[in-house]
Amino acid sequence: MIRCDATKTHPTINTFQHQNQNKMKLNSILSYVILFYSSNELLAQNTVSGKITDKETKLAMPYVSISIPDLHAYTTSDSLGNYHFEKLPKATYQVQISAVGYKTFSKVISVRDVSVINFELDQSTTELAEVVVTGSSKATEIKKSPVSIASVNKQYLTTNLSTNIIDAIAKIPGVSAITTGPNISKPVIRGLGFNRILTLFDGMRQEGQQWGDEHGIEMDNYAFDRIEIIKGPASLMYGSDALAGVVNLIPNQPGLENKISGNVTTEYQTNNGMFGGSAFLTGNKKGLEWGSRISQRMAKDFQNPIDGRVYNTAFREIDANGFVGIHKNWGGSHLRLSLFDNLQEIPDGSRDSLSRKFTKQITEADTFRPIVSNSELNSYSISVLHQRVQHYRAYLKNSFFFKNSRLDANLGFQRSVRREFSHPEVPYQDVAGLYLQLNTLTYDIKYFIPEFNNWETVVGANGMYQVNDVTKGTEFVIPSYNQFDLGGFATIKKDFGKLNLSGGARYDLRRFNNHELYTKPNPVSGFDQPVSGNDVLGADKPFSNYSTTFHGLTGSLGFSYLVSDAWALKLNLSRGYRAPNISEISANGVHPGTNLYQIGDDRFKPEFSDQADVGVSFNSKQVNASASLFVNKIDNYIYNQRLLNTKGKDSLSFSGSIAYPTYKFQQGSVLLYGLEASIDFHVIKQLHFDNSASLIYADNESYTGILKTTATKYVPFMPPFRFISELKYEWSNKSEVFEKPFIKVQVQHTATQNRVFTYDNTETRTQGYTLVNLGAGTGLKNKSGKSIVDVYVLANNIFDTAYQEHLSRLKYFEQYSASPNGHLGIYNMGRNISIKLIKNF
Repeated sequence: MIRCDATKTHPTINTFQHQNQNKMKLNSILSYVILFYSSNELLAQNTVSGKITDKETKLAMPYVSISIPDLHAYTTSDSLGNYHFEKLPKATYQVQISAVGYKTFSKVISVRDVSVINFELDQSTTELAEVVVTGSSKATEIKKSPVSIASVNKQYLTTNLSTNIIDAIAKIPGVSAITTGPNISKPVIRGLGFNRILTLFDGMRQEGQQWGDEHGIEMDNYAFDRIEIIKGPASLMYGSDALAGVVNLIPNQPGLENKISGNVTTEYQTNNGMFGGSAFLTGNKKGLEWGSRISQRMAKDFQNPIDGRVYNTAFREIDANGFVGIHKNWGGSHLRLSLFDNLQEIPDGSRDSLSRKFTKQITEADTFRPIVSNSELNSYSISVLHQRVQHYRAYLKNSFFFKNSRLDANLGFQRSVRREFSHPEVPYQDVAGLYLQLNTLTYDIKYFIPEFNNWETVVGANGMYQVNDVTKGTEFVIPSYNQFDLGGFATIKKDFGKLNLSGGARYDLRRFNNHELYTKPNPVSGFDQPVSGNDVLGADKPFSNYSTTFHGLTGSLGFSYLVSDAWALKLNLSRGYRAPNISEISANGVHPGTNLYQIGDDRFKPEFSDQADVGVSFNSKQVNASASLFVNKIDNYIYNQRLLNTKGKDSLSFSGSIAYPTYKFQQGSVLLYGLEASIDFHVIKQLHFDNSASLIYADNESYTGILKTTATKYVPFMPPFRFISELKYEWSNKSEVFEKPFIKVQVQHTATQNRVFTYDNTETRTQGYTLVNLGAGTGLKNKSGKSIVDVYVLANNIFDTAYQEHLSRLKYFEQYSASPNGHLGIYNMGRNISIKLIKNF
């Protein structure tokens, strides 16, 4: 007989029960897995298909582009006008449809199981419903966004001549650029630049010593499908550095389903002999997408009618990027890698006093400078004095769709290595003057809460961890540092049909740590080098340990109202935030790329801006017009000011035995206000007459009473009034040889800038100018009607006008108070003609 004790469990029975429990748990897990994959298979039936026709003729429209921006999904209609998307997550999406000669059409669709949705396009030459993804939780139409947004498409980038990707957008109303020659440009939005503008690569913040003004944006000129620009504070979505706006450069997207496609671009520019080439290849099959691009550019010194060729403005650049991604019914995941490697010469503007020919530094003591020979000015070789900027990027973008919600989780890593080789007697591969190594880890998480009564609510957090090391150089203008950014936000939006409301709030925190630095001359080379331990005795100490925390509360509230099919109104109120950058806080030394001694101030507070933006737009078949007014009050505004001594001469700071003019950052309050307007006429379908203007005023309220004079009343480096008018004719596409041929003429007038900050000779007025640009292009077809190649001939400054941009740093590269020819500083590029060939396959 077996006796069973009610208070104890027999070991065999206990083991048996545990085994059963484990089996039950395993079965449960297997059941969940089977259910998950089963539901995925069911969700895999989520398809959208239909037909695209002409609204008037009802005829099918083949080869029309259809996109779902939130999913990075693209397709085209077939020869019968049919389109098809499959394996889409259940959700609502903004769909955009575009075709040459038709209004861009946009509509919100709901994807549930098998959906058949047909579209009709209206013949027109105006763009009415462009969809953007920047500055909003979801893709939205520009006219429905309260924020002032501009979008630049691939056609615009292709048919306009520029020498770098930022110059490509510098003609957009309200947008300009700070330049240092053809390959160094940084964006300016409504008079604000550098760390006040956040530059994005496919939505990921770009980090590459952007406080500096002597290098450009580390991105491939040929890599972008479109560019989206937010004009005004965008701290709500992006945090610090988006106080003035955002420039989002969106790279080439995956090709069509079950296709391998790509293109090859070659380009030559006459002014500086620039050769450029790029090749792109992409594939897409069953939700698996991939693509890669490699590009290269090289140029010699640019030229203008006043200076001839400008010494040390040549460059050589190579870029590459690649991506792989997957789209399934649960969402999608994309990994993108990129590299940028640029050798860029460093001009200093030194000249012979009589001939005005450029001279060059050949010794460290710099007691004698020979005149640069013509062979050097026309050489593609990079001189000893140059900088090398390298940027590496890897980021992973993920979207996960649930029953009624969505989670976006993005993670990125960037490494920026920037070296300025400023020692003429040392081989450049051995010793760099400035040697900066910046590593940045970024994160961005957004959760889309299930909609309630059509209210769209998103909560999220984003920020970065950053480490910058300066210790490998011989010249130290900033210290090493590390910082951590954390920002949390919530946005809410509702579409009432004609009325669209949106707003939100955000809190940001930045923890910043300076690292102390001791330096001594190297006993062999004589160059300064970092020292530590016992070696700090008798050493210089340019930087001390310093820690601080910046924080800010920001938000926005706005609406757009569609008065009718033609008229739309916008109003947006926003508050922006920017923490001071490393140079503004800690700079204490000579910057090799600027030849000035810069001083920072660790007592600075964060900048805060309060902006009101009012906009109105009108669209019809013949006219497309818009206007935007803004007022922006910035507290704790940081600006750079030249220092003079008591005799009114340059206040000089010494580095070794050499004296340099001294600049010191200041902080105060400013008021910016202005207008942007455009009107495009399309009286006949083939003829486009586009006009735009932008005006910015800026009052410096840092000075009051008797200190507020004509020398101090303005804010430094504000772009002057600009008007651009373009007449473009496109032939009807009936030729057996030519495809979409066009010809255009553009007139760009920039007014004289007299509203300048002349205190201590910080800034000088700039004479106005007018430039005339020309362009023509066409596709060539073979006898069977297939495309052979697209050909473009574009010309800027066709009359070779001598001019200086007000925001050109080269304008101030001058060591004499007068010159024999009556011209001071370096002038901008003269006539430049580009020949561009593009082969699509």
